[in-house]
Amino acid sequence: MFKALLLDKTDAGFTAALTDLDDARLPAGDVLLRVEYSTINSKDGLAITNRGPVVRQWPMVPGIDGAGTVLESTHPAWRPGDRVVLNGWGVGETHWGCLAQRARLKGDWLVPLPAAFTTRQAMAIGTAGYTAMLCVLALERHGVKPGDGDVLVTGATGGVGSVAVAVLARLGHRVTAATGKATEAEYLRRLGAAAVIDRAELAVPGKPLQKERWAAVVDAVGSHTLVNALAQTRYGGVVAACGLAQGMDLPGTVAPFILRGVTLAGVDSVMVPMPRRLEAWQRLATDLDPALLESMTSEVGLDGAIETARRLMDGQVRGRVVVRID
Repeated sequence: MFKALLLDKTDAGFTAALTDLDDARLPAGDVLLRVEYSTINSKDGLAITNRGPVVRQWPMVPGIDGAGTVLESTHPAWRPGDRVVLNGWGVGETHWGCLAQRARLKGDWLVPLPAAFTTRQAMAIGTAGYTAMLCVLALERHGVKPGDGDVLVTGATGGVGSVAVAVLARLGHRVTAATGKATEAEYLRRLGAAAVIDRAELAVPGKPLQKERWAAVVDAVGSHTLVNALAQTRYGGVVAACGLAQGMDLPGTVAPFILRGVTLAGVDSVMVPMPRRLEAWQRLATDLDPALLESMTSEVGLDGAIETARRLMDGQVRGRVVVRID
């Protein structure tokens, strides 16, 4: 038996509860993982609170991220005792996830735990931090270098934003952080932000082309915020878009693309090919200050996951949350 957070939806309604389950109920897979830490990302928050259509089949164990030790494996790449990390691949949506003491997964989904990280640190990064690194890599592929100009990070106090600010600043970029939480300005400056602006400047409809401000942008917000960020990006700049906290609409024009040559680079974290995953984790091991990572991280037990998901959905969580699986 093992403990798991189990979500279910029947004619009687939706339930989310910490439950004892038998190993026989685990889904198919060639690796059995003892999960040591997981985390609560926005997608987990939507699933656990039933505020979004994340779960595709019921019942479901949420948890799109996990880190721990291989217990059993028939996959040629993994042996018992190996330390691994999981991000994405539809886990917590169509396949039982890692907010549980056990997870049966496909070995092709797993990444070796970088030697620089503990399993707790890997989950402090989680999909949010790994997505932030994918955004940084997208900017670099476009040729953005330190000294080219200010880089805007939207949704800066969230998981993606916090890691993006810390990594970009460590690499030498001048970072402007956008947030709706004025009380968190000092937190963002500690992460490395050179300037902090009110998200209200970006959150309402604006002109198709605005004053050129940003050499590049990491956007986790979408909707009008993304449109305004595009309208303010300098000639030839790039915007890496990875989120939809404000909305998944794009109520803008083609003006930034055809008059300023701006590039909109979409960043997906769920189905990223393995070589790029490995590159992102290798870069996180060198480009993310462990002390800053710890400063943006809080911890709860598995029995605190439901309440944490509610707080996340209500905008009451800063940075990253790791879930200790004991």
